[in-house]
Amino acid sequence: MEIIKQAEENSPSHKATDEQGKKEEPENQRGPSSLISKLGECNKKCEEYLNNWKRAQADFENYKKDEAERIGTFIKYVREDIILNILPILDNIELAEKQLPEKLKKGEGNPQAVEWTKGFLQIKNQIKEFLIKEGIEEIKTVGEKFDPGTMEVIEDIEGGESGRVVEELQKGYIMDGKVIRPAKIKVTK
Repeated sequence: MEIIKQAEENSPSHKATDEQGKKEEPENQRGPSSLISKLGECNKKCEEYLNNWKRAQADFENYKKDEAERIGTFIKYVREDIILNILPILDNIELAEKQLPEKLKKGEGNPQAVEWTKGFLQIKNQIKEFLIKEGIEEIKTVGEKFDPGTMEVIEDIEGGESGRVVEELQKGYIMDGKVIRPAKIKVTK
């Protein structure tokens, strides 16, 4: 409203008179109705700019969500890759454990060898605890019915109930509900 008042005050001194004695307003100072229409135009532009800003803000928020999701997926794949690199180490430790004499496993025999065995088995336990903490589950196989989604048959054996797992050659693992390594097994025909 102040703009309109200023325009009314300023306009008589700048008005020219036409042939009929009426005062003619210059192009840039047309009076209150002109200012109101200009104000309306400015409001429309303001509204347009505000809407554009809101769209840009929404686009940016969507970008941030998409980027966070993409990074989460990337981290998941990296995590899976790290786990897959740790599993062969655990496999080798378990193979070595099978070769240990029973005396050492029971804590009998040479005290140094017994202590070494305890430390060796503690490393295996730490790796298994780490895998559990990371949400990695072992696939149960021996005595179970063959499951092609989680197991890979290495050998068929005669005898027993058909389709039962009789021996596990390599453990299989699941991470976040996805098989990251199938169990390698022997199954009855």
